[in-house]
Amino acid sequence: MSPLTALTYVLPHRLLSSLARQLAYSRHRGTKQWLIDAVVRKFGVDLTEAAEPDPAAYPSFNAFFTRALRDGVRTPDPDPRALLMPADGRISQCGPIQQGRIFQAKGQSFTAAELLGDAEAAIPFDGGLFATVYLSPKDYHRVHMPWNGRLRETVHVPGRLFSVGPDAVAGVPRLFARNERLACHFDTDFGPMAVVMVGALLVSGVETVWSGEEIPAYGEVITTKDYRGEDIRLARFEEMARFNYGSTVIVLLPPGVAELVAGLGAETPVRLGQALARLK
Repeated sequence: MSPLTALTYVLPHRLLSSLARQLAYSRHRGTKQWLIDAVVRKFGVDLTEAAEPDPAAYPSFNAFFTRALRDGVRTPDPDPRALLMPADGRISQCGPIQQGRIFQAKGQSFTAAELLGDAEAAIPFDGGLFATVYLSPKDYHRVHMPWNGRLRETVHVPGRLFSVGPDAVAGVPRLFARNERLACHFDTDFGPMAVVMVGALLVSGVETVWSGEEIPAYGEVITTKDYRGEDIRLARFEEMARFNYGSTVIVLLPPGVAELVAGLGAETPVRLGQALARLK
């Protein structure tokens, strides 16, 4: 574990994230432009893909960070049996959920029950598949639906805000089950599907298309919202949520319904809309 990752154990996570949030939403022209230009330069952001390619046109750093893409820049895999990659980024890990556990890194794993904040909700995914996608600062930070689904409920699980960079993933036990997160549960034609939005240090904000901002407000207890009576349906490839500052998204699928696409593995770069798995 690097000294920086070790330091995050004692840092005031929420205070730092709150301060970062104030900067991200600042409309002070000099401040927001300095932040945007620094990220574009350091991470090589490709603004030719953005609906608004002019970095000076964004009113705040968060508006830049959650920028929309031009129409047609990302398209869904044409195979009607393909479940789609939910975001741009790279695979952190993917594979089977074995004995209820999700692989994080060598020597590190956590349970689906811990991730979802609900042991009963995790049962249908035992023996199924997971895919963890890390979004770097250069990536498009909106998350789209892997498959058609009807929203059943969301579960906001409070927690820490560790970094989700490679060193932290390798060194912080149960990282994704410790960070603050929003688990979104959908009913589909093959059964349940969960899409979990995981916050991180300085990057904890999450919004959904159906209710707006979910994180913050930071919480102290698990909060469940039941949407079964509202008939909220989202189509395959439709936008479902966004990170106000980015992080990690984890998709959970039940057993026996799909196979991961060959060639996916740790550090594989991925793009929104490409095939993640195919229905059997």
